[in-house]
Amino acid sequence: MNRTKCHVRKGDQVEIVSGNFHGSSGKILAVFPGQQRVLVEGVRIIKKHLRKSQDNPSGKIAEREGPIHISNVKLIERDAKPVRGAESKTKENKKKS
Repeated sequence: MNRTKCHVRKGDQVEIVSGNFHGSSGKILAVFPGQQRVLVEGVRIIKKHLRKSQDNPSGKIAEREGPIHISNVKLIERDAKPVRGAESKTKENKKKS
């Protein structure tokens, strides 16, 4: 069994850098390394139809997050510690000047 290494973990704060949801950000709820996908809080909300059951006697349409590809996310903050590579390059240029 080989583990697939990912650049993000559950609980990290990420920004979406490409795709339909670029520019938005949120916390990672789950990581699926085998499929190379992540669930980001508040991003790609999909509607899931649930059939009748004891919990839902009349059935319902539930909204939940859908997975997006792991290459479309950029790490901003890991466990309340900002990531060094996430700083903008313009700030670095101003410091050098």
